[in-house]
This record gives sequence, C-alpha cells and structure tokens, in this order.
Amino acid sequence: MPGKPISVSEENFDREIIHSETPAIVDFWAAWCGPCRLLAPIIEELAAEYEGKIKVAKVDVDENMGLAQRYGIMSIPTVGVFRGGEMVARIVGYMPKAELKRRIEKALNTDAS
Repeated sequence: MPGKPISVSEENFDREIIHSETPAIVDFWAAWCGPCRLLAPIIEELAAEYEGKIKVAKVDVDENMGLAQRYGIMSIPTVGVFRGGEMVARIVGYMPKAELKRRIEKALNTDAS
C-alpha cells in the first residue's frame, strides 16, 4: 500500500531491509506498549513523507523475538535506521515527529567512515 509502513518478520527482514536498495527505518514495537501506540501515527506519516526515498517498516517484537535479539532491542519503541545493510542508528523511546525526523535524517546523511 503506497505511503504505508510495511510489516516485516524474521522470514522477510533480510530481503526487505538488509538487501534493500534504499535506506530503511524500522519501528520495533509491540501491541501492549503505550509509547509504541503513540509513535505509530508518526511512523505512518513518515512512511507517506518518505515514500520512494526511504523504506519504512514495522517489526512486532513479540512475534519476531529473533530479530529483537539480533539487534539487541532492549526497550521499545526503538527505531532502527538502516543503510547499506547495517543499522547505522538506534533511536529509543517516543519523541515528537520533528525530533525523530531530525535524528533519522542525521543518521542517513552521515557518511560511513
């Protein structure tokens, strides 16, 4: 669906995120998490704004514990910023959209050394 985050799982994470031609942001969340529910509409807005430029995905950590372990997700919500198959930034906790967007863009605009 255009402008919407995609749902990724352990089965398709590498194909959708790691091997993606475009950078990606991944929202690690769970249904029972209050701050995750507050962040969800912001993630939806970012998916629409970044359409065609950045892939936006969501991972339910309760259903995909292996991915949570693989990336050391200890608190949710955590937004992982991926570029070139690597997590280049980890943004933990709820924050206003402007701050989240600033951190995502800073992570994606920093040249890997």
